[in-house]
Amino acid sequence: EEQLVESGGGTVQAGGSLKLSCEASGFPFQDYAIGWFRQAPGKEREGISCISSNGGSTFYENAVLGRFTVFRNDAKNTAYLQMDSLKSDDTANYYCAAGWGYCLGKSSWTREWSYWGQGTPVTVSS
Repeated sequence: EEQLVESGGGTVQAGGSLKLSCEASGFPFQDYAIGWFRQAPGKEREGISCISSNGGSTFYENAVLGRFTVFRNDAKNTAYLQMDSLKSDDTANYYCAAGWGYCLGKSSWTREWSYWGQGTPVTVSS
């Protein structure tokens, strides 16, 4: 069974850091791009970061550029989202998704994502 499991969410003060993990199983992780999305209360889900299947390209939305870093360890079938300088606006449920191949810049968010995790909550207190 194909599965993505996020972990690492929690509550942190503004200016703090968290590292989210996205562990995959049941499919060839190394062949899939990983996208990170978030959904804040009362808002639509938004894509924030993507890393291609070979790890060679990454993409960040302006809201997180310079503060978040996406990377992956294919030997561990795991992708990560390092979140620094967190703000109250970053409070949301965070999801990872897997889609074949490469990130497509802003078009990444409308491409097909084959597998989704269940989400992990992040709360940033001011």
